[in-house]
Amino acid sequence: MGTIRLSLVPTLIYAALSTAIVSSLGMLLVPSISVQMGVDVGTAQWMLTVNLLVGALATPVMGRLSDGPHKKNLLLISLAVIFAGSVIAGTATSFPVFLVGRALQGLTYGVVPVTIALARRYVEPVRVQSSISTLSVTVASGIGIGYPLTGIIAGVWAYQFAFWFAALFVLSAVLVVWRKIPKGPDQAAPVFSFDLLGACALGSGLGLLLLGISEGPKWGWLSAWTLASLSLSIILLGLWIRLELKIEHPLINLRAMRHGDVLLANVAAIGLGAALYIGLSVASLVAQAPASTGYGLAIPVFWAGFVILPLSVGSFLANEIVRRISLRTGLAPLLPVGALLMAVAGTLLWLTHAYLWEILLGTLVFGLGVGASYAAMPALIAQNVAAEELGSSVSFNQVLRTVGSSFGTAASAAIIAAHSTTDHQPTGDSISMTLELGAVVCLMLCSALLLNSLWRKRARRGQCNT
Repeated sequence: MGTIRLSLVPTLIYAALSTAIVSSLGMLLVPSISVQMGVDVGTAQWMLTVNLLVGALATPVMGRLSDGPHKKNLLLISLAVIFAGSVIAGTATSFPVFLVGRALQGLTYGVVPVTIALARRYVEPVRVQSSISTLSVTVASGIGIGYPLTGIIAGVWAYQFAFWFAALFVLSAVLVVWRKIPKGPDQAAPVFSFDLLGACALGSGLGLLLLGISEGPKWGWLSAWTLASLSLSIILLGLWIRLELKIEHPLINLRAMRHGDVLLANVAAIGLGAALYIGLSVASLVAQAPASTGYGLAIPVFWAGFVILPLSVGSFLANEIVRRISLRTGLAPLLPVGALLMAVAGTLLWLTHAYLWEILLGTLVFGLGVGASYAAMPALIAQNVAAEELGSSVSFNQVLRTVGSSFGTAASAAIIAAHSTTDHQPTGDSISMTLELGAVVCLMLCSALLLNSLWRKRARRGQCNT
């Protein structure tokens, strides 16, 4: 058992890293998919949206199931589905079939909550918090590695080979998990009925919400289709909340979300997820756009992936710093610090993206912010919820992060689709507008978190004085 415990965390990191490799197949390849599949850039960005949407639906289901006894089997099945999606996307000859593969790859977003539940169950208590923080940041760090690999592979051969590389990496993760994770069901885990009705209500509500946001510019924001989609989504999500508060074993225990630190982490997840994907998706477009657009850097796909490499460097450095200082300061103050860094990064990209070094600096600061905030969020949750609710609670945070990312990609796709040239290239105004949106989201969230931090300090001082 001692040997298993020593190899468990590296195994879980490797499994989480495979999801980062798959995630890196998104933004960088949008221009290539647009050309190869004969669709405009706004349509091609659905390869991001559908992936994030499925992730938003699959993550709470996988998170709840990870609280049960079959954690290892859940991880293996999920990786197998992701492998199948990678193969389908790599062999697709039409855009709809390609989207099916990208949809199956959406299960990657649910892998991290499962690995965190496994760490909470099998890792010795003294290493649990650091392991959870590392697993949470692995995806962000891995994307910075996956993007250069994707760019090199797509640049030397074709984008299909990038998907085949991802398939082989995921297959290797399946083999490692099968050999290293403890066998058999988790005897200490509770057995409960699955909230199928809650899963359907949440999935339908999120799907309609994203559909209304992404198609609003085409349908018209005041059209019957847009208003119907958004209104019905609000109704379904409202019914889902009522249902979750009534049943004994809900898909997501919303009662556990009332704790201050947990609520703080969940609110931050939405805004930070949206801002990150807006910034990175547009930075990738700017890097590859032709110089004739007036803003493009015309970087070949071979080198374009290295634009995101500073994200990996920054998130890795920030995670190491978080691990060192969290023992003295706690994790709560690190969340507004991370949001502040992301606000700085978003503002930098908005105001200065004419030169390569400016984009590299922006992604580096983004990485520092991601490393601090993403490490703090799941660790805060793990400290404040019961062990049997960890998978569900962390998955809900991941859902909100994914939903935020979905909103970010859908909003950026909508702005770009509404302001494109005759050759389907985004205009300079659409690039600035999209980056401005990401910066504003970061600044609003940072301000809210800083005000909350000040309010909590004043409240504690008032309690001490009394």
